[in-house]
Amino acid sequence: MMADGRLAGRVALHGVAYLTLSFILMPLVFVTWLAFFAQEIPSFPPEGYSLKWFGAIANNRNFVTGLWTSMQVAVAATAIGLALAVPASLILARRQFAGNAVMNQFLLLPLVVPGVVMGTAIYVFQIETEIATGLPILGSLGGLVAGHTLIVIPWTVRLVTASLAGLDRAAEEAAQSLGANQWTTFFRVTLPAIRPGVVAGALFGFVTSFGNLEMSLFLVGPGRITLPIAILQYLEWKIDPTVAAVSVLQIVLIAAAMIITDRYVKLARVV
Repeated sequence: MMADGRLAGRVALHGVAYLTLSFILMPLVFVTWLAFFAQEIPSFPPEGYSLKWFGAIANNRNFVTGLWTSMQVAVAATAIGLALAVPASLILARRQFAGNAVMNQFLLLPLVVPGVVMGTAIYVFQIETEIATGLPILGSLGGLVAGHTLIVIPWTVRLVTASLAGLDRAAEEAAQSLGANQWTTFFRVTLPAIRPGVVAGALFGFVTSFGNLEMSLFLVGPGRITLPIAILQYLEWKIDPTVAAVSVLQIVLIAAAMIITDRYVKLARVV
């Protein structure tokens, strides 16, 4: 009787898990299916299937420009975020000081602050900074990258700190006892050991920056557009499957990045 009860419990648990996974994947499946509809106005059942909407992406200047801008911003924000977050993670993991916990929560704050609130705050900050310094910050590519860097840092800090927490310091101490200085120890011992956390943090930071909409709406300047904003503007006038095709390309790009990353750095170890 007890064995039957356990079996029923496992079946129920697996059923709930599969149902939840199906619910999560349903939008991706639906959008991918919609991208191949032949008719301009989506309707069910589809009248046929076509690849013409993927060709329409290349003919839309906003999509091409937005994709290039999003790539530039995401790469730059990820690089700067890594340069700032890795030293911060080392300090948080290796040094005990007053306010350590507060500093840790402060660095993770962009994960919980709504994007609209953060975008508004950064927009006001850039206006005040531009007035005070006279530098052309608002609406510039640098200002957009600076804003996106803030949403990259929390991912890197969180994942690198987790990698450092599981790192045995005996190897570092052995390297230093053999004459290696702190910089050599970091680049030859510590950095290779925490590489999974660094790569995973960079990947998730890049994905977050690449798909950001709320903050970018406040920080883009005239004549500059990101891919999420281009999609939003397109939907104001048309509802054809071109947007679904763009979304499929985003899904494929991000999935490919995650698969390649997992091939060399097992994401399950740090995520």
